[in-house]
Amino acid sequence: MTKIDIISGFLGAGKTTLIKKLLDEAFQGEKIVLIENEFGEIGIDGGFLKDAGVEITEMNSGCICCSLVGDFGAALKQVLADYAPDRIIIEPSGVGKLSDVIAAVERVQAESPDLHLNSFVTVVDAVKAKVYMKNFGEFFNNQVEHACAIILSRTQKLDPVKLDGAVHLLRAKNPKAAILTTPWDQLTGKQIVSAMEGGHSLAEELMEEIQHSHHHEEHDEHCTCGCHDHEHHHDHDHDHHEHEHHHHDHEEGTCTACCDHDHHHHHHGHDADEVFTSWGRETPRKYSREELQEALSALAMGEDYGYILRAKGMVPCEDGQTWLHFDLVPGEFQIREGSADYTGRLCVIGSELKEDRLEQLFLLA
Repeated sequence: MTKIDIISGFLGAGKTTLIKKLLDEAFQGEKIVLIENEFGEIGIDGGFLKDAGVEITEMNSGCICCSLVGDFGAALKQVLADYAPDRIIIEPSGVGKLSDVIAAVERVQAESPDLHLNSFVTVVDAVKAKVYMKNFGEFFNNQVEHACAIILSRTQKLDPVKLDGAVHLLRAKNPKAAILTTPWDQLTGKQIVSAMEGGHSLAEELMEEIQHSHHHEEHDEHCTCGCHDHEHHHDHDHDHHEHEHHHHDHEEGTCTACCDHDHHHHHHGHDADEVFTSWGRETPRKYSREELQEALSALAMGEDYGYILRAKGMVPCEDGQTWLHFDLVPGEFQIREGSADYTGRLCVIGSELKEDRLEQLFLLA
């Protein structure tokens, strides 16, 4: 199986710098071929990347989208035949249309079952996004609209308001792609690849945690040998803590409809995602510890945001270096310092969620 990653981006966006980071930090030990296409007669970056042990196939006869029908497909097949690589990285010309490159790869893939189109991303200079969108819309917008992930470069050069504005413009063109807003030096190559490949969303992670928790609760109801109680206390302390807290609310008579939904889910075998809904946002917004503490205190106390079961997130701190991670269950939450993520991410799971109030709570409205 050979994976193909297409890394597009307008002229000067930082594609080669990104590729070098991925080679150094994420693709070690893999047999890789880079196919690049320079706009012009002479390839500039070939020697730079060949030093990293990567085979280069350069096509310098013009923009890749102008020669897709014959040359590109032939070049791709030749690479597969000659090198049998683990991964092919395609770096199209800065003025190439990503949709054309994807279509060309898919045509070759139809004849080569061992070929897998793994990701197709676009690198965007955050500082110049607005100008390029206005002046070079046909090419720039195509790259943005067809990307499965948009990787912003030079975000450290923008103030928070302008960065948020750039993200808003890009999100309007592509509502589904992951948008990486964190400076690259704060991320590992593997974190970037995970986002490129469409890793688990926070909502999926939380749903899995909830289902895992209910699996143990069902076992508790049916097992009378006592063995699970011992295991639960010692090996699953975190899950037990969440369950214990939720059960305590029920005993005290303060259980709200979230417990009713939980009970319904438990006894009728529904999956969590059939019973609960999720609200999630990606944002580059930086938070002070006080802002986050205040928001989570209100959410944990259930002040009219719906019936909250779980919340989780990781956001950049206003100091520009620290990241704050949080976990919340009804009545309590925890904030800790953690590693950077590709952008700030927030997720709340519950029932009858009041999304407009959640937007206001996290200062996104």
